[in-house]
Amino acid sequence: MTTHDDQKRVLLIGGGSGIGHAVASALLDRGDQPVIGARDPERTAAILPAPLRDVPIVHADLADEATIEALTSAGPFDAVVSLAAASANGPAASFDRATIHDAFDAKVVGPMLLAKHLTGSMRPGGVFVFSSGVAAWKPAPGLSVMATVNGAVSFMAEALAVELAPVRAVAVSPGIVDSGLWDSMGEDGKRDFFAATAAANPARRVGTPGDVVAAVLLAVDNTFVTGTTLHVDGGGRLG
Repeated sequence: MTTHDDQKRVLLIGGGSGIGHAVASALLDRGDQPVIGARDPERTAAILPAPLRDVPIVHADLADEATIEALTSAGPFDAVVSLAAASANGPAASFDRATIHDAFDAKVVGPMLLAKHLTGSMRPGGVFVFSSGVAAWKPAPGLSVMATVNGAVSFMAEALAVELAPVRAVAVSPGIVDSGLWDSMGEDGKRDFFAATAAANPARRVGTPGDVVAAVLLAVDNTFVTGTTLHVDGGGRLG
């Protein structure tokens, strides 16, 4: 992989997901160097699309602080982007303590430990980018845990932006995005769900991975953006 003086090195936690692939591809296309952090590097390597096969993969388990601390050896970084998530959907009557902990480990505790160990590995203008979500602003039955977790992510970005300055912290909050996550609904179910979502969104459509990628790249590139949440939801939180 070639390098150049202004090449950005970006650690992507959860880079094995559909949106993670899209972010990594966009970085490669513009000449940057993504490094994918994965809980299971072998599995992640096996599912990477061909254009990403040469991207370095390092062990990163957000529930295991030792693996987070070890990431310092992969630095320095211009950005650390955490896209990891652990679903904890379901009604309040079925809350499971371990599942709630997993959700917080993936989106809050693990990212705070990334800040703990990797702030010293950040280049000037560097940024931590965290993944929030529209459920925090538009809660619904069955989404209480994820609404709480996603809200915590946004407050975390504000707090860390102050504490880590001049290293930046930004949250990206996607809405309903056609990233493959909804394919399990079946073709008809997904079509109807997307149609209803688009009708309620001020943007009158659902999101694409490219919409989220653009927000992540904005957070990486614009050194005057910190301590805020970039809402990539078509206005869905308002509908």
